[in-house]
Amino acid sequence: MSLSNISICLVALTVVAGAQAFGSAARAEGVIFDQFPFAVACEYKGTQHAFYLAKVAADGTATYIASDNFAGTITLHGEAKAVGSDAGGSCLGKTLAELRTSGQARDLK
Repeated sequence: MSLSNISICLVALTVVAGAQAFGSAARAEGVIFDQFPFAVACEYKGTQHAFYLAKVAADGTATYIASDNFAGTITLHGEAKAVGSDAGGSCLGKTLAELRTSGQARDLK
């Protein structure tokens, strides 16, 4: 095998290994994202709001956003909290399990 062929093989192996590592990282990130509901329905002052999953941070905190600049966060085992406001609503203080039990959590199927 010539030096040129060895170089080509090494480049090919590096690309394949990199692609496998990238695919594994993407699947691992998707697992945490998939553990949160796509949307959460909350009532605040007589108005129903749909909060949509916007992001999941590296620490496992999910951020949900609704119209009127409302936002909230929750973790897999924590309680829902408002972001940038002291306003209360029907979701605040509930865990994901409680939101699912009450029918407020909406998952994509």
